[in-house]
Amino acid sequence: MSADGNWKITMNTPMGARTMDVAIATSSDAFGGKIDSEMGTQELTGKIDGDTLTWSTDITNPMPMTLEFTVKVDGDKMTGKCKLGTFGISDLAGERA
Repeated sequence: MSADGNWKITMNTPMGARTMDVAIATSSDAFGGKIDSEMGTQELTGKIDGDTLTWSTDITNPMPMTLEFTVKVDGDKMTGKCKLGTFGISDLAGERA
């Protein structure tokens, strides 16, 4: 499994669908990269376990909270969940861009 590259991810949130562009560069059991979205650009670091990637990021818009991502990569597709602080869990899907 290689998650390296650029991804277009869509999350289904209580406020509607939100999209983001995510760049990932893996290194052994970890990865780094960046997220570009309507909330701005943020650096990201995370962990790799087989075909599963996990990371978290703090946002301030529309309100301060921590987003916790767990995704599975299958070729050029990505599916998973994002915990939206105290606002539940949203499904997400992505494709390699």
